[in-house]
Amino acid sequence: MEISVFSALLPLLLLAFVNHGLSWAWTAPDCNIGDSSLLANLSYYTPICSLVPGLYLFASCSNIKDVIQTLRAVPHDREALCLQGMVPILPPNAFANFFSLKLLRLQLGNLKVTSKTFQGLDQLQHLHFEHHAPCCMGLFLPSDALEALISLNDLSFQGYCLNYSQNIQLPISLTCLTLRHSCLTKLQELQEIFSNLVPGSSNSVSPRSLVSFLEVLDLSSNLQLNQAGDGALHSLQLHSLRLDSTPLSSIGLLGSGLLQLGFLSLVGTGVKKMPGNVVRYFALHALDLGRNQIQDIWDPDLTNYHSLELLSLHDNGLQSLPIKFLSALPQLQRLNLSMNNLGSTLVLPEGLVSAKLKVLDLSYNEFCNLPYGAFSFLPQLQELWLGGNNISNLMNGTLEGLMWLKTLDLSWNQIKVLNPGWLSSLPSLTSLNLLGTYLEHISGKQLQGPHKLRHLLLGSHDMLDIYPPWPPELLSLEVRAEGVIQFIVHNEEPFLFLENLTLQTSNILFHTTVSDNTTVYFPSLYHLTLRGISSYVFSSHQPQKFFSQLPRLEHLHFWSDHMDTDNMCLLSMPRLQVLELGDLNFLSEFSLVKLEMLLKQVPQLQVLALSHLNPGTLSMSTFKDLGHLRLLLLNSEYSLGLDSSLQELIPQMPQYVYFSDVTFTCQCKSSWVGPWATQAPNTFVYGLEKSICMANTSDYSRTPFVSFLSDHCPHDPEFWVFLISFNLILLMSTLALFGCPKWYWLHYLQNLFHSWWWKLCGRGPRRQLYYDVFISYCQQDKAWVLKELVPALEKPPPIGEGLKLCLPDRDFGLGWDRMDATVASMETSRAILCVLSCQALKSTWCNLELRLATYHLVARPAVARLLLLFLETIDRQKLCSYHRLTRWLQKEDYFDFHQGMEEWDFFCEQLQRRLREAGQERED
Repeated sequence: MEISVFSALLPLLLLAFVNHGLSWAWTAPDCNIGDSSLLANLSYYTPICSLVPGLYLFASCSNIKDVIQTLRAVPHDREALCLQGMVPILPPNAFANFFSLKLLRLQLGNLKVTSKTFQGLDQLQHLHFEHHAPCCMGLFLPSDALEALISLNDLSFQGYCLNYSQNIQLPISLTCLTLRHSCLTKLQELQEIFSNLVPGSSNSVSPRSLVSFLEVLDLSSNLQLNQAGDGALHSLQLHSLRLDSTPLSSIGLLGSGLLQLGFLSLVGTGVKKMPGNVVRYFALHALDLGRNQIQDIWDPDLTNYHSLELLSLHDNGLQSLPIKFLSALPQLQRLNLSMNNLGSTLVLPEGLVSAKLKVLDLSYNEFCNLPYGAFSFLPQLQELWLGGNNISNLMNGTLEGLMWLKTLDLSWNQIKVLNPGWLSSLPSLTSLNLLGTYLEHISGKQLQGPHKLRHLLLGSHDMLDIYPPWPPELLSLEVRAEGVIQFIVHNEEPFLFLENLTLQTSNILFHTTVSDNTTVYFPSLYHLTLRGISSYVFSSHQPQKFFSQLPRLEHLHFWSDHMDTDNMCLLSMPRLQVLELGDLNFLSEFSLVKLEMLLKQVPQLQVLALSHLNPGTLSMSTFKDLGHLRLLLLNSEYSLGLDSSLQELIPQMPQYVYFSDVTFTCQCKSSWVGPWATQAPNTFVYGLEKSICMANTSDYSRTPFVSFLSDHCPHDPEFWVFLISFNLILLMSTLALFGCPKWYWLHYLQNLFHSWWWKLCGRGPRRQLYYDVFISYCQQDKAWVLKELVPALEKPPPIGEGLKLCLPDRDFGLGWDRMDATVASMETSRAILCVLSCQALKSTWCNLELRLATYHLVARPAVARLLLLFLETIDRQKLCSYHRLTRWLQKEDYFDFHQGMEEWDFFCEQLQRRLREAGQERED
């Protein structure tokens, strides 16, 4: 009877558990959770955590008031976590569950951190305290707050005042320390805040706790930092020191005790003269003086700069350079002179003479003409940046002598013509940028000379015709033209190695000089970006196909403002995984049908981003073939409807669903969306709580979508019917497994679940108990049981124990089936006592009763009691291998009497205790 009742209850119980499993939600208020590796430009649509290279799994939460409460809805496998809000204190072990966390950004206002706040973050590498308001926020860190961060190498404080935090111990793994917009007035204060920053300071705890070599110290934007102080950085060895936008004079570093410095950045500090004494004292390798007021450099100043390998003087208003400028810097390898006024006065080539210079940036300097051999005295030059000037013509000998040049940037100049052979002197060129020029025709012959041109960027303000032959080893090609881009093809000339192609124009034409079926073939294309182009390039009705076969294409980003999407076809992209569509104007009678047909052609799709498509109402048929979809993003959609048929796809919904600036239609057929967003199985839903809906085209009330659903559509029977039916199907399958006779472990799980359920409910299975003990024995031991055991247990005290016993030979009625009577008697007894001997183990009935007692114990481990009384020595290994009792019985459940009755009192005491425990379990 009990088993049948349990079988009836089990579906309901499992249904509750399945519903509970469905109710855990990725939807977290004010939190955005995602994987940036799925869509590289995800931040264009939704706010995400500012990441570092190599980290993709992020969670970004705002408006936080309780950190613990917020983090409960965040998956524990996140690599990066950003928290923004107002939190007075970070409690201990606040992030203990985030074992994979490597980056933590905290923007939580006035904040106090406890000693154990960062406990468990063994993998954390980047810890940033940020506040972007102009005022300094208070932050308190105990001295041992960072002790647990054994892998930390980047520690940053921005907009926080640390005056009340003293003797903070920095981790010995730290390589970069940043304090921006803080309350620092002099460098000496760093020793008080960080006790082991400076080796040998009095506050250092032990030599092991010293930071032996901090590579980067960034003190930028400290507007009150105007003093260094003697010994402020005593014996500190730095690779880089940044003092950008601070009033601190670099001369003060000479007395700071700084032992070693490689790179000094003084951007935007108002410097009017180059700090020659500082460069010479530290033998600097790199110096950045950008955005200052250095308008003139004199020859006597150059004697101090022999050690420089990098020098940046961008945006200084420079009008001239000394004649021997570069020759006075023998170690210089990188020089940035961009955004100055050198165009009309720079003397070439005498002013640019260097045997080691590898990178030269002369962008935005108003150059108009470059003379013959302008850079011939730079034989080791590898990168030349000339963008943003007024260059209109390049003579064939202008770039003479640059045998090792790899990167050439001529973007945003007034170049109209490229003479054949102008690149003949650049055999090592791999990257060429001609964006923003006035070119109208460019031929492969004009690009001859470089042997391994890999990256090419072409642009025109109007139209651009491109003629073959293509560079044979080209890997990436970007072409932009405001009017038309026309590809002229003589025959089938494939881009054999091209992996990345970007085309941005209003129209693209494909012209062939031979047969009509000529195509351009991209056998290696991996990433394709199209902006502003009509979808006819993918049309199935075009006799000439620009993209006929794309066998390896995995990423397609297609933005267009044309309306001819009727015949768009993606059949030539069998491996497409990322599809981004925007501005295709699907707003027409058959828009949904077109989108459905389009998506059916890309079944391997993992990422789908739709922006400004206005597809109308999305239904199950739109996504039913996208079984591999992991991310769905809907951006800037108007009057979007979500049909109730989408409920059928809930079990296979993508892992991430984003709604960004979406306006829904106010219809109750979308009422299933609210419960789904908070009870989404394996799906994180973002942006739904910020979305609005419109009842009609004249409704400008901006009604919150979720509020409308809850107020006007309180019940959604279809959604719950679906959930219940789905759960019942799963339950019936589970019950079928439980009923399989060959899977014994399932029966054991069923019994454990039964026992656990009764305990969870706070009570045991109520059943009438007629006996205290059921006694099992064989005929050979019957005399001892009736003469010795029964009187001692059955007679009232003080002679006996006063127990009610069940003896099969005595208490089973005439005509009873012994098997049924045995099972019923064991069920209604508080305990089962098996009297064992060698004869008992040979008895069929004793073995059967022992087996039944064992099954009873397994089935009801929390309430059943089984005691074994040994009358003689029996091999326990034999008993264990036969009945498997040792894993269920405790030591106190065994009693030995083969050496006499000395243990009788102990046996009676143990029996009474076991019976009391069994009775208490049952009655509770």
